[in-house]
Amino acid sequence: MKTKKPSEMSIEELLKMQKTVKTTIKILILIAILLLIIIVFVFLEKGVLSLMIFPFSMAFLITNSNSLKEIQQEIASRNLE
Repeated sequence: MKTKKPSEMSIEELLKMQKTVKTTIKILILIAILLLIIIVFVFLEKGVLSLMIFPFSMAFLITNSNSLKEIQQEIASRNLE
């Protein structure tokens, strides 16, 4: 299913999407912090530094934050009209 662009959504859809993306970003931040803690713990215990998973979580976080910016800009432009 292809998602609509923010300019094609109604204000209700934008507000719902904004809430969903904000929640997703908060969860991704918690996961990233948890991953860092696990990576540090594994490094201290076994001396192995495995940072392979961390960039993937950051990519999802950046993607969602960009989406949130677009949604907030569209909401702001509609409130000015």
